[in-house]
Amino acid sequence: MTAVNDSICYEQPLNERMRTFLRLEYLFDSAQHFLGGNSQWDSRHCLDALLEIIDLMGRSDVRTELIKELERHANSLSALQNNPGVDPGRLSTVLGEINGYLMELRDVASQPGHGLRRDELVGSIRQRSAIPGGTCNFDLPAYHYWLHKPVTDRRASLEEWHRDLMVVRRGMKLALHMVRHSTTPTAECALRGFFQRPIEPNVACQIVRVVLPAVSPYFPEISGGRHRFTVRFMEQWDSSERPVQTENDVSFELRCCIL
Repeated sequence: MTAVNDSICYEQPLNERMRTFLRLEYLFDSAQHFLGGNSQWDSRHCLDALLEIIDLMGRSDVRTELIKELERHANSLSALQNNPGVDPGRLSTVLGEINGYLMELRDVASQPGHGLRRDELVGSIRQRSAIPGGTCNFDLPAYHYWLHKPVTDRRASLEEWHRDLMVVRRGMKLALHMVRHSTTPTAECALRGFFQRPIEPNVACQIVRVVLPAVSPYFPEISGGRHRFTVRFMEQWDSSERPVQTENDVSFELRCCIL
């Protein structure tokens, strides 16, 4: 979910690659946010996000998936080189950017997250992170000591660990940007809060985006697979109660990202 001016954009990935990329994007954004803070808690949250990133990367071959996605985009864009409606300068710039990331990712010497995995302090924090409250002061005195270092020292370490993952972040950010901007928004209406649309067999719909005004009393629950996706608009007037599908018709903006 992202804010777009006075609107809220809700996203639903329709394949496992996009699920992983969106989770990584969220974690990278969290790490970047807390990196700018000065307190010990900012440093803790930044490192927690970085640890979740390498854990997620360890569960799936993110590097290979990112290479495949960027190669797909490069092939799609290369096919447009003779299209008179395409800006050749802009196309060349984007292709050069994609090929630059591909070169870095294919380099056998490039091992994103290697510095974090080899760091002794980070390793001890990572071991204790699975335990509720496991990174408490008495459990990890070395971490407690590090957290009391000057903010410039802590930020230097965090930036170094963060830098080790930048090729993944930049490549993934470009891939998601291209997917998100591969569609023309349409105005739709969900009758009594329900909307369903089939997905054409030869169309690779990767992300469904639903945009509502920020003041809307509804939020969408989106589900989908290879053949169709469904949007149900829900109401929840009190967090102690379960959400229910609205009986009202709901107008919204739909973006089916098909690149």
